Amino acid sequence: MKIKLVLLLALCALTDCLFAQNNVLWKFETNDRVYSSPVTNGNLLYFGSGDHTFYAIHKETGEKAWEYKTKGAVHSTASIFDHIIYFASADGNLYALDKNDGSLIWLFQSEGEKSYDIWDYYLSDPMVYEDKVYWGSGDGHMYALNGLSGDLEWKYQTDDIIHASPVVADNQLYFGNYNGNFYSLNTENGDLIWKFKTIGSSFFPKGEIQKAAAIDNETVYFGSRDYNIYALSTKTGRGKWNIKTGSWVISTPLVYKENLFFGTSDSHIFYNTNKNNGKVNWEFPVEMRVYGSAVAHNEIIYFGSFDGKVYGVHFETGKKVWEFQTENSKKNYHTIFSEEGGFNEDFILYGEEYLESEKMIHSLGSILSTPLIDGNVIYFGSSDGNLYAISLE
Repeated sequence: MKIKLVLLLALCALTDCLFAQNNVLWKFETNDRVYSSPVTNGNLLYFGSGDHTFYAIHKETGEKAWEYKTKGAVHSTASIFDHIIYFASADGNLYALDKNDGSLIWLFQSEGEKSYDIWDYYLSDPMVYEDKVYWGSGDGHMYALNGLSGDLEWKYQTDDIIHASPVVADNQLYFGNYNGNFYSLNTENGDLIWKFKTIGSSFFPKGEIQKAAAIDNETVYFGSRDYNIYALSTKTGRGKWNIKTGSWVISTPLVYKENLFFGTSDSHIFYNTNKNNGKVNWEFPVEMRVYGSAVAHNEIIYFGSFDGKVYGVHFETGKKVWEFQTENSKKNYHTIFSEEGGFNEDFILYGEEYLESEKMIHSLGSILSTPLIDGNVIYFGSSDGNLYAISLE
């Protein structure tokens, strides 16, 4: 593997590394944007789409096995336990389906979903731990449900939208909300163990927490809209360190080889920092935001961007060794970006026509989905409505 990597880096020094374009194994088309991340179990891939549908497709061929219609966008990544697959919909419901045929086992109704703003792209992903399913909602509650029956075990009200996904370690549940609070609850009864408030910033005083945290060695890591990434003690909630970047940190940090890997929003930078002190090891500039999380495979870190590209960079050097660009990105790239790099003079990101600007960005086939690597294939969703399977050979 080391010899292959050296050869790969040498090849990339002479080429543009755009050798992934011919490696498309298949793509599965839905009728709306795909922000959720695929999960796999056996021979099937599972994911949701903005077209209100949850899909199961054969990972070898991309052919549909079954689908389930909801009454809202499915921008929640699923979780699997035994024969049940769980996911949330913008209709305010959490669904439990039979993973083999898509039949409904149970449905849990929250008190209603909400959207914070146009950049609130994700719903909370359900987290399965032992016999319970934990799930956050736009109604401000963190719910604990019986995984088999869907019966409510307990709920905890945070007084603001929860779209960050919960994570569990040592019988403690960790999550943040749009009020900028980060919580640790007892998994058994929902009692509060500790609460941490983000610092906030001039333009974003609440310090909203939008996505899930990562846990490693009694430390919990998460980003905020106050431009900071935080490292807290899982036991006490006291801060270990924080660093301020140039913009929102939405993506869940990846912990890999003693480092953290994460992207930022409007500063358009992907970082590698030391997990113990936050010291920046390297920065990788991209053309657009990074909201999805990164994954590691054979010492390469893969992540998607709003520019319609998936990048692969070497974990140690930050050098690009792999890239895939959607067809929509290639087609529409120069409606936003100049030949010299950066935005065209007539493209204004946050002007009066910011809704139209956002629509133009998504015309690139933006990648908000966190990639899944299974074997030598990378799978991810796109704003062009497709789920892609790309060979890493």
